[in-house]
Amino acid sequence: MDLLILGGTAFLGPEIVDAAKARGWKVTLFNRGRTKAELFPELEKIRGDRDPAKGDGLKALEAEVAKGRRWDGVIDTSGYRPQDVRASATLLSKAARQYVFVSTVSVYASMSVPGADEGAPLATVEDPESKAVSNETYGALKACCEREAAKAFGERCTNLRPGLIVGPGDPTDRFSYWPVRVARGGKVLVPAPRSPAKALVTFVDVRDCAAFAVKCVADGHGGTFNVTGPAGPLTFGEMVDGCKACTSASVEFVPVEEKFLLQEGVSPWMGLPLWLPEDPEYAGAGSVSRARAVAAGCMFRPLAETVQATLAWWARERGDAFPFGGKPGAPGLSAAREREIIEAWEARG
Repeated sequence: MDLLILGGTAFLGPEIVDAAKARGWKVTLFNRGRTKAELFPELEKIRGDRDPAKGDGLKALEAEVAKGRRWDGVIDTSGYRPQDVRASATLLSKAARQYVFVSTVSVYASMSVPGADEGAPLATVEDPESKAVSNETYGALKACCEREAAKAFGERCTNLRPGLIVGPGDPTDRFSYWPVRVARGGKVLVPAPRSPAKALVTFVDVRDCAAFAVKCVADGHGGTFNVTGPAGPLTFGEMVDGCKACTSASVEFVPVEEKFLLQEGVSPWMGLPLWLPEDPEYAGAGSVSRARAVAAGCMFRPLAETVQATLAWWARERGDAFPFGGKPGAPGLSAAREREIIEAWEARG
């Protein structure tokens, strides 16, 4: 098979390349050549910009299509604005059998309903093509991108909605905080346990997400899929215990009540990565239905494999660095801030 990847060199992209190459496929990349341009010197690379108004835009890709170039599938890993997805999907609609758009579970208007599936209402935004991508507009703009891809390809469009993508190469450092922090040992601040149904965490290993994207092309799966693991329910406590099981470090977890964490200014999700307080707004965040993806052959590896691969990548790329919580917007707690909160909690008696 011939596969065209829009993007291909950042985090998820290389894993998709590897999954396709493992099947013996021919892979072509379309991107700007700015991110890790040295990767995959053996592959054909078409240079251009997703934004038709920037530089040469899609002209090089247009030239290939005009020459009669055809692909079995396109996987779009780099679409964030509906006008950009519309331009690429429209151009490729007669040049490719299938278009796989990598979206996000953030497209949903609410995370308040446990077990919600792909039919749940989507986020909306007024005048989407005038909006910049931000934390506030990201999900709604991705939903608009999905619609543009579907307009161009119809039933030949596949929209993948992964949750938090984690594992080796993760540039966000959100999940990575936990394996790295636990491997450092000592007293580790964690949120106090609560009922399992209200303390679920969800994420997908980048390699599993990539494998399913390629499988959708191989098997011709159209439609929409929530691609978020793990295979079964996983509580926050089970996640950190799983991290501990993968290291020889001496670790003591210090459970701190969420009211105290909030009083100390610890922000949900980023301040203490993956932690969400008990709030009706987040009631379904850890239980988005993955049944449709599983039925189509999506598989989720054990937590230990993700933790071990994350730690190996971290040691190789980051060494002893612990760059958490030190700058505005950075995930996690710095070592000093974690120690302050633990000392204040324990001083309460």
